[in-house]
Amino acid sequence: MASLRDIRTRIRSVKSTQQITKAMKLIAATRLRKAQENIISARPYADALDAVLGSLASGAGVEHPLLTQRPLKRVELVVMTSDRGLCGGFNSNLLRRAQRFLVENSDAHEIRISTVGRKGHDYFRKREVKLRHDYAGVMQKLSYGSARQIATEVSDAFLKGEVDAVYLLYNEFISAISQRPILATLLPVQPTAGAGKAAPSGPAAEYVYEPSRDAVLESLLPRYLSTKVYRALLESQAAFYGAQMSAMESATKNATDLIGQLTLLYNRTRQAVITKELMEIVSGAEALK
Repeated sequence: MASLRDIRTRIRSVKSTQQITKAMKLIAATRLRKAQENIISARPYADALDAVLGSLASGAGVEHPLLTQRPLKRVELVVMTSDRGLCGGFNSNLLRRAQRFLVENSDAHEIRISTVGRKGHDYFRKREVKLRHDYAGVMQKLSYGSARQIATEVSDAFLKGEVDAVYLLYNEFISAISQRPILATLLPVQPTAGAGKAAPSGPAAEYVYEPSRDAVLESLLPRYLSTKVYRALLESQAAFYGAQMSAMESATKNATDLIGQLTLLYNRTRQAVITKELMEIVSGAEALK
């Protein structure tokens, strides 16, 4: 049986951990609100840009290297994880999906991987998987410039023929307690006209492009790619804070339950010690008679 001192030490230790998890939950909740506002604000713009690009690219005779479908021989997977842990299954679910992608496609394609986030980098490094690039620190100071850098590098590789397709793997934010891994095609560009909305009835509208349709498309495609990467980063950030808040809330609740159990054990042990001491006193008094 554990001594009273050991139980008191354990209770103090659990209470200290509980204070930490409670503080981390509050911090994650505060950051989640801001990240949620960012992603909610970014979604309409990204959907509208997708609709405009879909309408623009659907015209007859429109061609662009970033729209070109090629036989898949070399592909790149950009995996977006977090820099920190204590977020439940946020990273493990995503990395399992990445591993499944490698198993399913490694025989048919040559796959190279880029990572955003330290957890993904450490995961592949331990498995001796060669990385094309690790975008360190992106999640700590998330900005549109970082997304543009990623989009520019992968699009340059696509244009040079180094890869035939680029995929983004990230966690989509659904709610504070729900996230899901998303595997999205970044290149070649596959715009969807209307962004999921029902097509309007009647003849399609005709647009006049200045200076030309090709010039507008040339200007719009890099922005589209940067916006898609930026949206994926925002989704991943919001999903991380939601997962961390849920994990810390669960840890705080478990700590509360454990403190209650230890307190009960402490009281029972203390009662047993007192009873034992009383019995020894009574036995000693009887022996003196």
